[in-house]
Amino acid sequence: MTRIALLLAGIAPLAFAVPAAAQSMDHSMHGAAPAPTPAPSPTPAPAPTVPPATDTAADGSMEQMDHGDMQGMDSEPAASTCAPEHAAMGHCTPEAEASGKDASDMGAMDHGTASPSDPDCPPEHAKMGHCTPKVAAPMAGMEGMAAASSASGTDLPPGDGVAPAPPADWYADRIYPKGEMEHSRHEMMKENGAQTIAFISFNLAEYQARKGRDGFRWDGEAWYGGDINRLTVKSEGEGVFGEGIESSEVQALYSRAIGPYFNAQAGIRQDFGPGPDRTYATIGFEGLAPYWFEVEGALFLSNKGDLLARLEGYYDQRLTQKLILQPMAEFNLAARDVPESGVGSGLSNMELGLRLRYEIVKEFAPYLGVEWARKFGDTARFARAAGEDANGVSFVMGVRAWF
Repeated sequence: MTRIALLLAGIAPLAFAVPAAAQSMDHSMHGAAPAPTPAPSPTPAPAPTVPPATDTAADGSMEQMDHGDMQGMDSEPAASTCAPEHAAMGHCTPEAEASGKDASDMGAMDHGTASPSDPDCPPEHAKMGHCTPKVAAPMAGMEGMAAASSASGTDLPPGDGVAPAPPADWYADRIYPKGEMEHSRHEMMKENGAQTIAFISFNLAEYQARKGRDGFRWDGEAWYGGDINRLTVKSEGEGVFGEGIESSEVQALYSRAIGPYFNAQAGIRQDFGPGPDRTYATIGFEGLAPYWFEVEGALFLSNKGDLLARLEGYYDQRLTQKLILQPMAEFNLAARDVPESGVGSGLSNMELGLRLRYEIVKEFAPYLGVEWARKFGDTARFARAAGEDANGVSFVMGVRAWF
């Protein structure tokens, strides 16, 4: 019995030491026994084919995981880092400075784009490529930009509200002297719509070959000002060679832009010639109508109470880059008969013309054409009483020019 007791006492320490040795066993002992070294061969063996890297082995065992192929892992040597998932598996011990970093510090490393408090995607999972953290900082910046744009008036809802005031804090004033920048901005505004321009044009300056007697005619305009406000002077008339001027008029008008294509005009008109002198208060318009029709209209109220109206227009049909065909029409009306001026009520007269011009340059274009004029009603009766024809055709040639 004594011998049996001594034998059991000797075996007991070995029984407790085996589990302890198994617990401290390295992962390299988990695999199969090492294969025997192959015998040398005269023919070199082909290079083994490297299977594609996977996160786990084919049988899914964690022991055979290739930690170097995991996506998102840092490329630094393993000795310098200890990822949280490795530390949790007991593969390594995190360094003292690494253990002091929390999730918010790791999230801040992503250039401020990851939310530090995203519970669905911790930083260590995002680093491994298992998830994508929510973007927070850029959205906050965009919201701030939207709020700033809304405050500055660039993100207002559509409507007819009052436009926001332009910014007064010019950035250039922080770098250059404010007085010099004010002068520069003034010149810039002047060159972009505030400049003053003088313009003179003759739409008609022509010789007219008519039945029985030849004559001449002119129609011109000059203005001085800017894009919005102008002082405009118009003149037109006609005469007969050897007999002088039959009729002429001059208008002095204030012209103001009422849209991108039209100007409203108001002023006075003064008639000259063999007939009675008349002064008229004038109100009218001129501009570019749809389909590129140049139109002009006016009402005239004389110092004798005579009310007249005029409507005229023309269209430039470009045949080539330099050859242009211009149809033209003019209508004159009167509210009542004015015998001393030879004007009857209603539609007093009408003129229709067709001119073909050649633009040598934009500023100078000679032309040839034909014009038909007709008087109506009492105006025709007054003309016959004075020995004139009520209608007639003229062949014309002249020049269109502007300066």
